[in-house]
Amino acid sequence: MTDYKTLIDAETWAFIERTNSYYPPDTIDYTIAQQREIYDRMCREFFAGYPDGVAVETSAIATSTHDIPTRIYRSPLQAAVTVLYVHGGGFILGGLDSHDDVCAELCARTGYEVVSVDYRLAPEHLHPAAFDDLMSAFEWAAATPSHPILLCGDSAGGNLCAAVSHATRGHSKRPIGQVLIYPGLGGDRSQGSYITHAEAPMLTTRDLEFYKNIRTGGQDGTGDITQSPLADADFANLPPTVLITAQCDPLSSDGEAYRDRIVAAGGRAYWFEEPGLVHGYLRARHTVGRARASFTRIVDAVAALGQGAWLW
Repeated sequence: MTDYKTLIDAETWAFIERTNSYYPPDTIDYTIAQQREIYDRMCREFFAGYPDGVAVETSAIATSTHDIPTRIYRSPLQAAVTVLYVHGGGFILGGLDSHDDVCAELCARTGYEVVSVDYRLAPEHLHPAAFDDLMSAFEWAAATPSHPILLCGDSAGGNLCAAVSHATRGHSKRPIGQVLIYPGLGGDRSQGSYITHAEAPMLTTRDLEFYKNIRTGGQDGTGDITQSPLADADFANLPPTVLITAQCDPLSSDGEAYRDRIVAAGGRAYWFEEPGLVHGYLRARHTVGRARASFTRIVDAVAALGQGAWLW
């Protein structure tokens, strides 16, 4: 049994307890509508505001069947890079407001344009609806000639970023990099962190199974790269990749496995496991020292990849 009392420090425990006060661990037993209401309230409670100088515009990308809402963040620095940010939430939660301040801070600290994509959620829209929306968002961003595209996402959003990276390797304007924050990439659930941290605070393997079943409608997606990027047999020609995971998280081994496969295929990938942190720690970046340091690591990775630099 993993001893979280020694792995997790007092600041992080305070964050966990605060999160649980808004979003109890048994929330997955509620209806989807109730889960969204609870999650949205929690996100509002953690909202940290916008940094000075960031201009924000809410818009939409028109497709042949529907509009995809977006929120665009711009900095006075006007650096010619577009970051497509893809939010987490188990494919059933979240939207433009859930990661609003994270995107604003990422914009302010890098100077890059950040576009948050409000992809369709399950169960109303089963896989591959979210992936299709991100592909549409990528094509929309690629139509801006002067801006290279960088992908960044957390949790479910990290999964979608990786899936888009795999799908766009032959694109004339493929992503110049991707930063994946505690992503779920479809790894082997019989080993590694899936066993060691099966009952971790903030995310358990029971939660993961629930989200997977809701996302897919219970259908078997074995071998579907758009659902599980680690199922790909070919890891060549992927963009430079930085993976940041939390030690106390069943998904952490996915970051390691993804790094290993890109490197084995001759690509550039770096994986860093944040000691003592838990899934969802982005919301702790202003109150927990370890999370603050990790967010700086994430910002630095986005900044470097946007400049075409590889620091690892």
